[in-house]
Amino acid sequence: MPKMGESIMEATILKWHKQPGDSVDMDETLLEIATDKVDSEVPSTAAGKLTEILFQENDVVPVGTVIARIESEGAGAAVVTPPPSAQATPPPAPVTSTPPATNASASINRFYSPLVLNIAAKEGIGMAELENIPGTGNEGRVTKKDILNFVANRGNVPAQVQQLATSSTPVAPAQAVVHQPQPAQNHGGNVEIIEMDRMRKLIADHMVRSKATSPHVTSFTEADVTNIVKWRDAHKKQFEQKYGEKITFTPIFIEAIVNAIKKHPMINVSVDGDKIIVKKDINIGMAAAMPSGNLIVPVIKNADTKNLFGLTKEVNHLAHAARNSKLKADDTQNGTFTLTNVGTFGSLMGTPIINQPQVAILAVGSIKKRPMVLETPEGDVIAIRQMMYLSLSYDHRVVDGSLGASFLTTVANELEAFDGKRSI
Repeated sequence: MPKMGESIMEATILKWHKQPGDSVDMDETLLEIATDKVDSEVPSTAAGKLTEILFQENDVVPVGTVIARIESEGAGAAVVTPPPSAQATPPPAPVTSTPPATNASASINRFYSPLVLNIAAKEGIGMAELENIPGTGNEGRVTKKDILNFVANRGNVPAQVQQLATSSTPVAPAQAVVHQPQPAQNHGGNVEIIEMDRMRKLIADHMVRSKATSPHVTSFTEADVTNIVKWRDAHKKQFEQKYGEKITFTPIFIEAIVNAIKKHPMINVSVDGDKIIVKKDINIGMAAAMPSGNLIVPVIKNADTKNLFGLTKEVNHLAHAARNSKLKADDTQNGTFTLTNVGTFGSLMGTPIINQPQVAILAVGSIKKRPMVLETPEGDVIAIRQMMYLSLSYDHRVVDGSLGASFLTTVANELEAFDGKRSI
C-alpha cells in the first residue's frame, strides 16, 4: 500500500483491476484506493503475473503493507515478501518523528480519521476515552491499530486512564465529532432513501467537525471588479494563444488573496491547543467540483511564488484533475487558506464553513452589473459597474473582527486596484 501523502496512514481498497493469474505490465493500473482525502489509481511496480491478492475490496489497509504479490518473469515462484502476520502492521518506527500523545492535554486537538471515529462510535467509546488513547500515527494520531488494541484491552486499561475517561466532564470535541448510532426512523409518505456515498460521508464529517472546532464569524463586503472583467474580456484570446491556457477569474482572485495574506500574515495560521501556528508558506486551496457533484479542495502550493500565468496553469490543471477524478492525495494536502466561488452556482454571497485546520475561508459571489455612485472630479455620477460580493468566515478563537474585516477589505481593495492596462 503506497503512502499517498504525508498525513495519510491508511487507505481503503475500492476496486481491483486485475485478478490472480492475470498478467500485469509495469505502471499498469492494478487497483483503485481511497483515502480520507481523495480516490487514486495505484500502478503496478513490476511487470509479470499477479499470483496473490492479500486484501479484498473495502478492506482498510495501513500504508507500507503488502497487498499483493507479482511474479516477475524469470523469478519463479520464490517471491520474497513479509510473512502474513506482519502484513497488517503499519511500518515500524519512523513513521513519525512526533512522540505519541499519552494524555488528554496532548491529544485534545488531535485529528481523528473517519475510520477511527466509526470504530469509536460502534464500540461506544466517548471522546474522553478517545482522547486518552496513545496514538502511534503521524503527529500522535490514533490509528486503526491503536483503537482496536484499546478495544481488545479495554478491561486492562490503567486505572489512571480509566479515571480520566470516566470522570471527565463531557464537552464538545475540539477536533472530532463521534456520531452515536441513531435509532431507525420510520420514513412515511412518498420518499426515496439514498445512501450517502463515501465522499459525501467524509464531507459531512468534515463539516460537522469544523463547526464543532471553530466558532465561526462571517464578514461581508463588495468589490467593483469592472477593470478585471474588461481586462479579461480583452485579453483572454491573446492569453490562450500565447500560453495555451484559458484564463478564468480564479487565478486573479487568488493573486489578490496572496497579496492580502502578505499584509495580514495572521490570517494564514492554524491552532494547536493554545498555540498559534503561523504558516510561512502560502498554499491556497480552491473548491472544485467532482463528477459526482461533490466538492473537493485541491491546493496551489507556494502560490506567492507564482505569477498570473503560473497561477492560471495550476488552477486549470487541478480543476481538470478534479473533474476527471485524477487528483493525487498530495494535491489536497497542506492548504493554509481556501477560496470558494459560490458565484459559479449563481449565488450572490455565501457563509462558507472553514476548511480545517485553517482559520479562514473566502467566498466570492457572482459578478452582476449594478448602478453605482462614483466620485469624479466633476462630482458624483451614477454608472453601471461590475460588482461582486465577498464573504469571509473566520475562526473567532484567533481571528478577531478587526483582523477579519481588515483582511477582507484588503482583498476587495486589491481587486479594485487591478491594473486594466496590465500586459500579459
